Amino acid sequence: MSRVLLIADHDGKTLNTGIARTVACARQLGNVHVAVFHAPDADAACAAAAKLDGVSRVLSVSHEANGTPLAAVLAPQIARLAAAHEGGYDYVLAPSTTFGKDVLPRVAALLGVPQVSDLMEVIDARTFKRPIYAGNVITTVKVPEGIPVLATVRIASFQAVGEAGEAPIVAAQAEAELPGHSRYLGLAESGGSDRPDLQSAPRVVAGGRGVGSKENFEIVFKLADKIGAAVGASRAAVDAGYVPNDMQVGQTGKIIAPDLYIAVGISGAIQHMTGIKDAGCIVAINKDGDAPIFEAADFGLVGDLFTLLPELEKALDA
Repeated sequence: MSRVLLIADHDGKTLNTGIARTVACARQLGNVHVAVFHAPDADAACAAAAKLDGVSRVLSVSHEANGTPLAAVLAPQIARLAAAHEGGYDYVLAPSTTFGKDVLPRVAALLGVPQVSDLMEVIDARTFKRPIYAGNVITTVKVPEGIPVLATVRIASFQAVGEAGEAPIVAAQAEAELPGHSRYLGLAESGGSDRPDLQSAPRVVAGGRGVGSKENFEIVFKLADKIGAAVGASRAAVDAGYVPNDMQVGQTGKIIAPDLYIAVGISGAIQHMTGIKDAGCIVAINKDGDAPIFEAADFGLVGDLFTLLPELEKALDA
């Protein structure tokens, strides 16, 4: 049976919820091992990974250099583990989160193999579907025989597995020469809030160019806080400087699949729609009744967002 190595995305304590979705993809390909790279005495993520249904083993890789998620430091260790542990792996997967998109291309380069980015469907053992051209085209790609398959997994395309598992946690070695050209200096807070994570939140409120300014974006934050939602933005809003680019939703930003997505002042460019196509319910608020987003929305409100959002909040308070 094929062997799959899934690289865990975590913050030292909590496993990224995208891992449960990546496991759903991985178990279609073979026997799933989850590798958790962490600093000594910080293995809570291992316990969370062991509970995921479909995981047969958790590899705990403890090293002082793994205290911060620095891709340049993790990649040589991952490549070593993928190539050498118990004879090597047939697949190496990571979620298409910022972490996965940062680290896996480096691993592919170190192993000298191509990478499949944003894998969204498994056709067979070496054939997959993925989006290209900002999501305008879904293409089928085939990985050549004789090399391991490396892929980032589009987490919005898979349903999360449950927590019925009891996989053993074993210590694993990934001895590799670590680079000295990169070192961790600090983490700058861009959002400055304790709002839910954009890629895993069940509810998301996002604003677009129609919000008008950085100051006006406060109305989006206010509605999001009212319903406990994460906050996103269109590329136009990010390009205009209303919010940081880590809030961008879309093919060129973050792919999300919340149960509820409220688009405020967003017209619905194709790259944005690609990023929300797996959302459960889409609510569009826009003064332009011909905006493309209304073609995909389950509910639409045509009108001035600065009138409609306060009315919506008032209704929620009632």
